[in-house]
Amino acid sequence: MLAAGIISEGLRTVHQLLRNNLPELRATALHTYLSIALDKCVIYNSIQSRFNPDRGIRSIFDRHNYAFTWSYAEFDASSNLLPWSINQVEDAYKEIARYTQPAQKSFYALNNIEPVENLVISRGSASSLDIPSESISNITVDPPYYDNVQYSELSDFFYVWLKRSVGHVYSDFFRDELTNKDDEAVANPARFDGMGKKKKELSEQDYERKMLVAFREMQRVLHPDGCLTVMFTHKKVEAWDTLATALINAGFTIQASWPVHTESEPSLHQAKKNAASSTILLACRKREKSDRAEPVWWDDLQNLVRQTARQKAEQFAAQGMRGVDLYLSTFGPTLSIISEHWPVLTSQVDPQTGQPRPLRPETALDLAREEVIRLRKQGLLLGRDIQFDPVTDWYLMAWDAFSAEQFPYDEARKLAIALDVDLDRYLMGIKRLAVKKGQYIVLQQPAERRKKGMVDEEAPSFEHWIDAAHTAMLIYAEDGAGPCEAFLRESGLRNDGTFKACLQALINAIPRTRVKGKFVCLEAEVLENMRLAFFDDLQAPVKEQPQLPEGVQLGLWEGEVEDDEENNVEAY
Repeated sequence: MLAAGIISEGLRTVHQLLRNNLPELRATALHTYLSIALDKCVIYNSIQSRFNPDRGIRSIFDRHNYAFTWSYAEFDASSNLLPWSINQVEDAYKEIARYTQPAQKSFYALNNIEPVENLVISRGSASSLDIPSESISNITVDPPYYDNVQYSELSDFFYVWLKRSVGHVYSDFFRDELTNKDDEAVANPARFDGMGKKKKELSEQDYERKMLVAFREMQRVLHPDGCLTVMFTHKKVEAWDTLATALINAGFTIQASWPVHTESEPSLHQAKKNAASSTILLACRKREKSDRAEPVWWDDLQNLVRQTARQKAEQFAAQGMRGVDLYLSTFGPTLSIISEHWPVLTSQVDPQTGQPRPLRPETALDLAREEVIRLRKQGLLLGRDIQFDPVTDWYLMAWDAFSAEQFPYDEARKLAIALDVDLDRYLMGIKRLAVKKGQYIVLQQPAERRKKGMVDEEAPSFEHWIDAAHTAMLIYAEDGAGPCEAFLRESGLRNDGTFKACLQALINAIPRTRVKGKFVCLEAEVLENMRLAFFDDLQAPVKEQPQLPEGVQLGLWEGEVEDDEENNVEAY
């Protein structure tokens, strides 16, 4: 606090020197960049900064939240902190300057177009653009990702320091005590506290309404032949449903989409969040007025959605996409179909109006997910089409999609719906395949499912294949190879083709990450030992998961590990 206060006071002195020796605009610009350096000093030298043995002192915003830390790391503020921060901002400035140079000079020259020399940056609301109608050819927007990041709450950390360092320069920016949270387009249930159980629903409606207003304004200023590109990444179907509803109701059609790998798996921003590792780019154009006399019905579009989702999933899977990102890759093409035929009506009737209900994009996205499930199941079975049962399928698809034992409850519920099995009553209540932990669920290990008639060494037969597999895994883990082989022979599973196919799917689905040669997941270790001992005809994945350093545990998503010492998600 003392160091930050002294730096803040020093900035005012420097600002006066700049104004005395430089043109006003240049002096203001330099003062602004130095103020940003002050903010960098604060986030690297606070009681929420932490020390990483491999990377040194880390910013408190390695995660998009105010994460609790057991101990903090102190930067040498008397000597090194400020020069280091200024150097960081200077490097960032050089990169920004390089990116803002005309990047399409060859395009301009080839087409005899006068290049744009001036870059104009303005601050304002996307809900009200001071731009003439139909005057913009290209709009690229990276909107807030639903509930993933609460930007204004995090910005308060910087706001209070910027108010002291440049508040006298940009007085209009700092009139409020803290940042404006009421006008922010995010799904933030905290804003609706005191409104009962509806606060989540109200936050979703608030986000959709604000995005709709923004997209309508973009629709107004976009040229009839212009293109709107929307970047979006989120694992929750509700987020896609809400965004797509706003986009389509604003008058856009989604004509193309591409998944682009943009988020680093080691990034702590990804840890225990609902952002995926790929960003989906949606290329949108203004929807032309339809001459159709009859409405389009969802029943007539379902087959087209299924075929398109399957085709795109196969295409992206062949390119190496997997897990949740593979599911997301089908969302753009699915939304493209329904936006092109909008409005789409369902057979459900609104009791208030007596009219057919319009389709929610979520319904079409659920259909696309079902096709990816079918495709991924065949992938786990090395191309074979073998029927297990919905319970076993859910367990396999959960590991395949999330690559971790813990993942969002709502995604588990949607996966269960797609497989026509009850998550709460059956999967968690009766079968004990998972337990709820806040907004997440945690898959249970075989030993945690020990129960007569379920994971049971004495059971003569099993209702579900996952019970048979877990029972064999439990016996091997606790008693060794001999008793496990005896169990397999007595139960008739030793040479059962469907049972072996289930083991093959488990081997391919459960992450095989290792620490010094030892599997991080106990299930993966037991399965590999069983494969080597009894089922050498089963195939281990060709591409193994990367080796991790000693002392870390598998985290929430693939590529993340958990630090034993701090009990925080730590990337590798």
